[in-house]
Amino acid sequence: MSERVTVRDIAQESGLSIATVSRVINQQGQVSENARVRVTEAIARLGGTAPRPRPRLPKPELPVLVRCPYKLSDYFGGLVTAAAETLALSGRQVLLDVGDARRSAPVLRELPGARTASGAILILPPEPAEDLELLQRRRFPVVVVDPREPVPRGMVSIAAAHTAGARALTRHLIERGHRRIGVISGPANWLTGADRIAGHLAALSEAGLLGSPELVRHGEGAIPTGVTAGGELLDLPEPPTAIVCFNDKVAVGVFQAAAERALRVPHDLAVTGFDDSEMSRATAPMLTTVRQPLPEMGRIAVTMLARLLDGQALDALHIELATELVVRGSTGRD
Repeated sequence: MSERVTVRDIAQESGLSIATVSRVINQQGQVSENARVRVTEAIARLGGTAPRPRPRLPKPELPVLVRCPYKLSDYFGGLVTAAAETLALSGRQVLLDVGDARRSAPVLRELPGARTASGAILILPPEPAEDLELLQRRRFPVVVVDPREPVPRGMVSIAAAHTAGARALTRHLIERGHRRIGVISGPANWLTGADRIAGHLAALSEAGLLGSPELVRHGEGAIPTGVTAGGELLDLPEPPTAIVCFNDKVAVGVFQAAAERALRVPHDLAVTGFDDSEMSRATAPMLTTVRQPLPEMGRIAVTMLARLLDGQALDALHIELATELVVRGSTGRD
């Protein structure tokens, strides 16, 4: 049997470096065809066989980062839970980065070089567009769920059909006879808020109505926003007969503002929410709202990220999942 020659022997015979010979034998890195031929010929001249390639050990798989820098309320909790459970079922480790205290942490800027995660699911990322663009330039696998602003070209994003959901709500109110409808939207610079206002205006236009800027307010998706903004709308010389709220929490605040003015829901004022959280079923009367497919959004985010990690081509870079109008007592009953 022929003896195995050493890498050093081959390097001396071929005139190549030990490192180049090693890359040829182990089929690693970029090696020219000329180098491959010289190594093969050197082994033949030495009358032996090539060294056995080093066994390739599987690289330990890094966890997937799920970043949600907000309190895990019904809305955010549903998304995070669905994503984490789906990752666990697929055998991938999860690295959670959650809570209000994490909102200003420079996580995205550090991700590409940190080697702590294989990819990331970012839920309503508060970071500026430049941070997302950095991840895109570094080819770091990312899926954005419910983006706050438009994501960089080529980045995967998933959201509910906000425009269609808001359109359905306003159309429902118009069918109930309302013509002067107030809107409490999210922060003015949020993509979600803009999409929902677009849906609201589309429904008004379909009915031959015009939207009025004096009937629109913006604010965080919290109960105090509903109390303050709802109070402003109800104190107008000609107040609205219905108010469309950014989410169920804001709607609860509007309930409070109405009660402070001795207005009854829905007899004096119709109120709608968005999200179909548990809170929507705790009001009296219960809240008409729009159901978002939160678990499905979390599961699809994992599926899309897995395809990115596996190097698969994606047919769609932006996915919108259908919403559902849920009619309850806060807008009256037929």
